[in-house]
Amino acid sequence: MVVCVCNAIRESQLRDVARTGQLRCAKAAYAQLGRKPKCGQCLPFARNIISDATAAA
Repeated sequence: MVVCVCNAIRESQLRDVARTGQLRCAKAAYAQLGRKPKCGQCLPFARNIISDATAAA
């Protein structure tokens, strides 16, 4: 599923970054992917995905 349309970031990419890194926020995950949030509408959903992935790891 596409999480961020502006940057074409998929849910699987966010989960991979969250599992491999010590991330606390969505902006840090975007930075690891070489992107920045643009409109910001995806950030709440991205935060949920990251917290779920880090909790499961």
